[in-house]
Amino acid sequence: MTLSRILSTVGRRGLWSPTVRVAVGAFLISFSPVFVKLADVGPAAVAFYRLLIGGVVLLVLAMGRIRQWQTRAFLLAGLCGMIIAVDLSVWHLSIQLIGPGLATILGNHQVFVLSAVGVLFLGERLTARLGFAIVLAMFGLFLIFGLEWGEFDTGFKLGVVLGVITAFLYATFLLVLRHVQSGSAAPDPVVTMSILSLVGAGVLAAYVWVGTESFVVAGSTTWLILAAYAILCHVIGWLLISTGLPGLEVSRAGLILLLQPALAFVWDVVVFSRPTAVIEVLGAVLALTAIYLGAARNGERRAT
Repeated sequence: MTLSRILSTVGRRGLWSPTVRVAVGAFLISFSPVFVKLADVGPAAVAFYRLLIGGVVLLVLAMGRIRQWQTRAFLLAGLCGMIIAVDLSVWHLSIQLIGPGLATILGNHQVFVLSAVGVLFLGERLTARLGFAIVLAMFGLFLIFGLEWGEFDTGFKLGVVLGVITAFLYATFLLVLRHVQSGSAAPDPVVTMSILSLVGAGVLAAYVWVGTESFVVAGSTTWLILAAYAILCHVIGWLLISTGLPGLEVSRAGLILLLQPALAFVWDVVVFSRPTAVIEVLGAVLALTAIYLGAARNGERRAT
């Protein structure tokens, strides 16, 4: 079966149930930090190849889906591409410094950034559920990082800070993307994703060109890793999730999407033999529970 036929099959909503689509998508995306860790190129270069390869594939899928040229929407999609370029670079560096699992859990705290924006700027109220989720998240992160913070080296501490920055950047990306896709005249999501991917790739190409990283990919194995990262995670995983979410209850969707950070933590332990204490596992479970509570609350708000 050719790649185009596989992608066409993935794009058909009626093939699998929404639950299966979102679960398989989350499963595929959970390997993103693993591919980043395994790829023998710099963090910005990995992001460049993800967006370039994924963007080209999405552009092929987008052919014929452009109903009309919407300059404002496409400019905002380009802005999304600039933001995701920085976001991926920061996240990839965090992965290199603290590992796939913890970097992914930190990045998924974007749900609280979105909630803060809603409360501070959109007139939404701080519910007891959200307040509990925030406290639970802080306690979970304290169990992971706080107890031994003084013993961590500078690189590890930097990785934690970058993971937090990732959450803010990812939340900003989602806010702009949501604005692009709102309204009846919004572009097809595949069109939007292809534009932002290629714009992001262009931004990262300029950064790699003038910076200390290199475009050089050493060996076919690394090329396979980069291709798998782009196609399995950026294209297929995203298509499955985006086509499955509309058919799911918000609470169920939030729970299923937790597979991504949870499995990323598992892959970190299994694939990279990360030493993990019981207290860290407990902290990760609490942080993931808090993310679920925050994500479900956000989804309920958007659905009203």
